[in-house]
Amino acid sequence: MMAAILICGGATVLNSCSSNDNPAPKDSKEAGAPDYSQKSCWYNIPEITKDFDTFFIYPTEYMGGNQGDPDYAPLDNPDMVAGAKNDHIIMASAFEESTNLFMPYYRQASAMTMKSAYDKTGDVRAALVGTPYKDITAALDYYFKNCNNGRPFIIASHSQGSAINSLVLKGYFKEHPDYYKRMVASYMIGFSITKDWLRDNPHLKFATGETDTGVIVSWNTEGKKNIEQNARNVVVMPNAISINPLNWKLDDTYAPASENKGSLIIDEEAGTVSIGDIGADAQVNTARGVVVTNANSEPIALTDFFGPQSFHNGDYTFYYNNIKDNVAKRIATYQRLNGR
Repeated sequence: MMAAILICGGATVLNSCSSNDNPAPKDSKEAGAPDYSQKSCWYNIPEITKDFDTFFIYPTEYMGGNQGDPDYAPLDNPDMVAGAKNDHIIMASAFEESTNLFMPYYRQASAMTMKSAYDKTGDVRAALVGTPYKDITAALDYYFKNCNNGRPFIIASHSQGSAINSLVLKGYFKEHPDYYKRMVASYMIGFSITKDWLRDNPHLKFATGETDTGVIVSWNTEGKKNIEQNARNVVVMPNAISINPLNWKLDDTYAPASENKGSLIIDEEAGTVSIGDIGADAQVNTARGVVVTNANSEPIALTDFFGPQSFHNGDYTFYYNNIKDNVAKRIATYQRLNGR
């Protein structure tokens, strides 16, 4: 088999390029984590051109709705691979202007597996504490030992990725405080962070404004129908907390669409993206712990998962340029406070 050289910030590793070398068995709890020295285990290993990194965990792209489908996707699952590419364009790219973007593949849980876990426990993370968490922590081990070279970093994510991210902050970074102290922020978007969870994990803190560092930045975006119906949404948990991505406040201060620096508009037919105005305003509903918007956009169609008017698919795109701007501001604060 052909071998390839994977270079990470000066570290050089000889590796195989086939993700089929170690396919994941159906019972993924018995499977070892992928070998992240293999190039094929990564969607993106960047050329190092900046002083800060982002480690991005992509959302659910594998449905697993057919009989016989495994609960966890193998790394070369075509739906997941294609989805990760789209997630780079419409989400992770928001971090590339300020940081070097690292993005591993991982054996994610199917949407159906997570829904089953939610129905049984009220928390999708019951499906993620095994295989997906094992894979992401293995990727982080490789990244910190071979690629990071002491740079400050952001860990960012969406949906299933953010649920895993919460497990990483709770466990992995508690075990690795030397890494955690270099974290600029964790953009844990599209999954609830709750007041109870923050109380139980005192080493973590939620953002209080637009420039604080070492903090969690999180929100879930919904329309008024979800609020009015108190709709079931698998990513919205009791006692959730969200920050407003336009004015960076935790209270219910309304931010009009005029404060939006630009939404990412996707033209699926043309296969292009552009920046425009879709009227994406934002206001935190503090009782439900979500961001409510009147954006001119269709809600996500998976009503059994997210309710009748969830804009889960717009958590990043609605506020794309505001996220880019905020990343730069938090990095500037980190540089000022740490003399970098």
